[in-house]
Amino acid sequence: MADAGAPSSATGAVATEPVRQGDYGERVVAVEPGGVEYISRTERHGRPSQLLWTWASPNLEFATVFVGVLAVFAFGLSFWQAVLAIVLGNAFGALAHGFLSARGPEYGVPQMVLSRAAFGYWGNVLPAGLMSITAGIGWFAVNSVSGAFALNALTGLPKLLCLAIIVVVQIAVAFFGHNLVQVFERYAFVFLGVIFAIASVLLLIKTHPGAHTTPVPGGFLLTAGTAFGYAAGWNPYAADYTRYLPANVSRRAVGGWAALGVFASCVVLEIVGAASVTAGGTSMDNPTGAFTGQLPSVIGDLTLLAIAVGAVSANVLNIYSGAMSFLTLGFKLPLAFRRALVALLFGAIGFLLAWSGLSDAAGKYQNFLLIISYWIGPWLGVFFADQFLRRGKRVDDLLYAKWYQNWAGPLAMLIGIVVSVVLFSNQTEYVGIIAKAVPGVGDITFEVGFVLSVALYVVLRPWLGALRTTPPAQTK
Repeated sequence: MADAGAPSSATGAVATEPVRQGDYGERVVAVEPGGVEYISRTERHGRPSQLLWTWASPNLEFATVFVGVLAVFAFGLSFWQAVLAIVLGNAFGALAHGFLSARGPEYGVPQMVLSRAAFGYWGNVLPAGLMSITAGIGWFAVNSVSGAFALNALTGLPKLLCLAIIVVVQIAVAFFGHNLVQVFERYAFVFLGVIFAIASVLLLIKTHPGAHTTPVPGGFLLTAGTAFGYAAGWNPYAADYTRYLPANVSRRAVGGWAALGVFASCVVLEIVGAASVTAGGTSMDNPTGAFTGQLPSVIGDLTLLAIAVGAVSANVLNIYSGAMSFLTLGFKLPLAFRRALVALLFGAIGFLLAWSGLSDAAGKYQNFLLIISYWIGPWLGVFFADQFLRRGKRVDDLLYAKWYQNWAGPLAMLIGIVVSVVLFSNQTEYVGIIAKAVPGVGDITFEVGFVLSVALYVVLRPWLGALRTTPPAQTK
């Protein structure tokens, strides 16, 4: 079924993507119908500036702060070294996020559907499957743990009960869908922005930039890679929250507001996290409580509440986008509210994983952030290389076509992941061959994976991309 207002495809025909059914509009307390279908132009609403709080609110939480904590506490950087690494890592992640977000209004589909142009319908199972796991389950667990720690420190309730409270709230918001998510992020932004601004000033005053540290080999690149992994972790979500915007909005405005929301929030709170370590506030048993313990009691309690709210802000996006990525895998779910029901499933699985993460949260979080960059780097390389080779040609007719295959994409991405991890990974469980031989190299898995995947895709695309890039012959 085609939308009468859908843009023309690469072949000049009207786009044939399925249009999301149901009357949704701008209603907030209503379950968003459908799944990953095209959003018709009559359903479009919103403005680019709303992306500031859409992407700032989810980062105003302790998981962001902890990236800065790791820079000094785990990787041994000085305060100013940590600041530089944080800015560099986030700059690349936010820039990519802006480019990806700008395509949402133009095509009106989620990010992982857009990814099919570079990977083919079935080859896209690789990035969409990884996205479902890292977003709907992995990130959900990470942020639920930080929120549970904050609620536990604030109320003294058992950690498991705190975790259950956090999970129920965030599943409820994500279940209703896009419009409620946007409204929640807008109001959360006001509360979180004020509280974290006050807490940040008070903690930065206590900073000791000259505090002695003992850098680990490659600590700077480890910090930059971790910061990138955190910011770029939002990249596969980008178009999910811009596809409802009117098709004629400024792409520059969309990309600029989205990038600013990610960059500003991540950089500020990660620098504050690094500052908190130099001020002497570090505990791996309950890092959240140690962080707020340096603040006056009233501000500390408000900050704990803000950390809990921030965890919910992040996870409503994780569940929402994780559910849509799962639906992009091609499963047939003949239900009017299939996205909402998948969100419930992901929330339940994420709760169990978060429960296991209440112990050794610091080590698991560090490894998780690096692992995210390991696959997102090659995915970005393939996606951007495909955009460059197409030179602006539209891909509407390819996004829902099961006949369309482009095996150059998944092959380039898979080789990029395997080679870069085997050679350069710097995990606590596994250290790559080159990283082990030359410890000073740190962790450049993302950079190698990105460059290698770009090169492989450019070489393989003319050969493998032509296997099934035209529709099968139609029979009369």
